[in-house]
This record gives sequence, C-alpha cells and structure tokens, in this order.
Amino acid sequence: MPHPKIYARTTPNKPAFVMTESGETITYLQLEEQSNQLAHLFRKLGLQPKDHVAILMENHIRFFVIVWAALRSGLIITPMSTHLLEEEVAYIITNCEAKLFITTKKFEQLATGLKAKAPNVKHHLMIDGQTADFASFEAALEGLPIHPISDEIQGATMLYSSGTTGYPKGVYTPPQSDNIEETSPVLESIGQNFKFGPHVQYLSPAPLYHAAPMAYNMVNTMFGGTSYIMDKFDALKSLAAIEKYKANYSQWVPIMFVRMLKLPAGAKEKYDVSSMMLALHAAAPCPIEIKEKMIDWWGPVLFEYYGSSEGNGLTAITSQEWLTHKGSVGKAFVGECSILDDAGNEVPRGEIGNVYFKGGNAFKYHNEANKTTKAYTKDGHSTVGDVGFMDEEGYLYLTDRKNFTIISGGVNIYPQEIENQLINHPKVADVAVFGIPHEEFGQEVKAVVQPKNWADAGPELAAELLAFCRERLAKIKVPRSIDFDKELPRKDNGKLYKRRLVERYQ
Repeated sequence: MPHPKIYARTTPNKPAFVMTESGETITYLQLEEQSNQLAHLFRKLGLQPKDHVAILMENHIRFFVIVWAALRSGLIITPMSTHLLEEEVAYIITNCEAKLFITTKKFEQLATGLKAKAPNVKHHLMIDGQTADFASFEAALEGLPIHPISDEIQGATMLYSSGTTGYPKGVYTPPQSDNIEETSPVLESIGQNFKFGPHVQYLSPAPLYHAAPMAYNMVNTMFGGTSYIMDKFDALKSLAAIEKYKANYSQWVPIMFVRMLKLPAGAKEKYDVSSMMLALHAAAPCPIEIKEKMIDWWGPVLFEYYGSSEGNGLTAITSQEWLTHKGSVGKAFVGECSILDDAGNEVPRGEIGNVYFKGGNAFKYHNEANKTTKAYTKDGHSTVGDVGFMDEEGYLYLTDRKNFTIISGGVNIYPQEIENQLINHPKVADVAVFGIPHEEFGQEVKAVVQPKNWADAGPELAAELLAFCRERLAKIKVPRSIDFDKELPRKDNGKLYKRRLVERYQ
C-alpha cells in the first residue's frame, strides 16, 4: 500500500496540497516533516494508540497534516462539520471521548464555551491564534523532531453521520493492520480502480470533514497526486479552478451541478473544462435532467456511486451505463445489495423497500449499541436507512431516506421524486419537500423553495410551481402548499439538513 512518506523521498518538492484561494502549498516533504512533528506532540501530550482526537476547522492547509499525523500515531481522528451548533459539537467531542480538541481562530467564539461542556478533553489547541483555553498549535510544534516517532502504528478515522435526521452517530471501523503502510483496503481499492497516480490534478470543492472529500484527498496523496482544495464551493470559481489547474479528477454532489448549470447564460462557456477525465459524484441521487445536462456539457466523465460513512456497501455506475439506466446509482461492487421489507424479507424486483447490504464493512456506532443492533438483521444484512428498488439487471434506484417518507392517507410518498421535479424549474435554486401534520390524512406534502431571485417569492410563484408539479406528478404527490426561504439549510457537504425545516412545522 502506498504511503505519502515515500514521495517525501522521491518527489520532495512536489505539491501535495494547494489552497486555490490563497495559493498556500504543502509539499510532500513538508507533509512528512510536519506530520512527524505533530506525532511527537501527540506523544508529548500523553496520547496513546486508540485515544481520540477531534478537529473542527474550515478547509485549511493544515487539515491533512493533522490527519496523517494521527494515522501514523495510532490515534482515532474525528473531523466535525463546521456548521454544527455548540451543543452538537460538545455532544460529538463527549461521545467520541476525545482527549485532544483542535480548532482554528475562525471558530474561536464557538470554541470558547466548549471546555465546560466537554470536560473529558484534556488538551486544546488552536491554529492561527490562541485563547485562554486554547494553546497555539504552531508554538506547540516548535523545536519538535521532524523524524518519525519510534512507535509508529496505524490509526483510524471515526466520522459522524451527517445528522440530517437526528443526532449524528460515530462510525468506527478499526484498522486491519498496525503497519502504517497498510492503510485501508477500501482506499487502496479506490486508488487502483480509478487509476489515481502522480498524474492526477484533483480538484476538491467540498468540505474536508465530510467522508468522500476526505477519502479522495487521502487516496490522491497516497498515490502521489496533487490536490487543489477550495475554501468552499462556488460555481464560477470551480469552473475557473478546473481551467487554471487543468484539473482532471474531482468529486461533487448534485446540488453543485445544479448551481453550475444555473449560472447566467455565457458564464459556463467562458471556462475550458476539457481537462476533466473523472468527475465522481454522490451524497444524493442526481435528478435525471440535471445529469443529462452535465453529460452533454462535460462529456461521459461523470461517475456516480452510492455509499455511506458506514462503508457497509457500495454501488457505482459509469456515464455510459447510466444513459441506459437513467436514475440508477449502479450495481453493487462492495457487498451484496438487497431490498428488504420491514420484516427483513426480500421484496420482488421493481418494488420499493429498505436498502440493505451484506458482506461489506462490518461497522458499529460508537457508544451506541442499540443503534448498531437496529442497523442489522439477524443474518447480517445492514442498512443506513435508505429506501429504493432494484431492477431485473441488479441496478439500484434510491427513492429517499426512510425517515423522510411521507405517509398520507396510508400511501407512501417519497419527497425526492417531488424535489427532483421542482429543482428543474428555472426559478428554483433549491427545494426541500417533507411531511407536515394533517388532521385527516396524518401528513400532507409541504415544499419549501429557495427562489433563484428572492423578489419572485410570493403567491404568484407558488401557484406557478404548483401548476408545474400538477403537470408532472400524480395528484397525491403535489404539495398542498409552498413556502419560500432565502436559503435552505443545505450545508457545504451537499446534505440538506431537512430536520431543521421539519422542526418549524411540528
């Protein structure tokens, strides 16, 4: 298994990471030396293998220094969403039993109250600044050795679920070897299957704390490529970065495609995106019309996959396959996929049920034994709560999260289908559909729309969108009403925090 340290010897001055906004760069030699220094600091602070480190930071040039330092020190590292509330951050830090918490100056205000709410943390470090409670990260590294620690041992990541339907859950898979050069077989498989290597110019527009961006940047570093990391996603800046850096690999979520496609006329054509060879995308099924337009624009370079932080299974589909199976997220290539009913019985092909995998990664939720048990059937199938169906050829189609299914008059309604229609309206920038209480039917369909131009919000646009839905959807699926929001709670990992909208209507 390749490890970044080999490139510190073979291509020491090659950039491993470049921040596209500031131009800050870390070479492979600097990555090796700085991660070694931090590993020495971990030991100096008394951290031992299997201890936990939690980090809360924006996309930052130091992010992967911390990750690789933890992985060569036997530590379990937990990056957190930068959009969490203080109590949510405190919950994760406490739940993962972190002994060290690292943040940046940007989150000074949020971090100030955390010491009292997470008393289990023994050490606090801040990058780009310091406070009474947080020591300077940079000062703590000064003078520490740049050679490896004497007791290097493989660590692990423990990411938390997105928390879109409730409190996030820590997903832990122990390393399969103590040898730091034998990293995750899943990451190695990704690198080999997608032909990562020194030729890769990888554009990373998403937040690094999220599972996919973190994994793909790690794979790119393991195979000797260069990662170009954006501070945050911006449609125009993404296109400009592809042209500037001749980016040939990238990873996206569907809402990013929507934002790029809805740029003003002429803006898209301004940039040369012909260097792109592989545009991976996931996190949510891509609306059919959106993906058709992207393939027309970028060519058949889109590669969709479906998986989760739990890693219990994985499906994938090329552009060519998708064009003959539109709407599918592909066939399983990690684990065996099945569609089961609530009793655990397999349903016929074409019928909707719960998506389960067997034979993939055996995961558990940290300190959540009951939730772990509920995720598994007696014969070892596991689910993360998605709903879908499989066609006769074994291609999987997702319909929604089980928790978001609307039951109106005893009929199941899947919000994703309605959202996929509304997002194609030219006046819609984003949309969320969910169920709200109804005295007679139990629930009714509610839509909340983020208009492309806020001046359009009002009864006239609502009527136009309802008419648009009536032309494309069965009567029962048409929203009973539409509200407008200036910005939906969709975070920069592409996930829609729908529960925050649902709570308004309870």
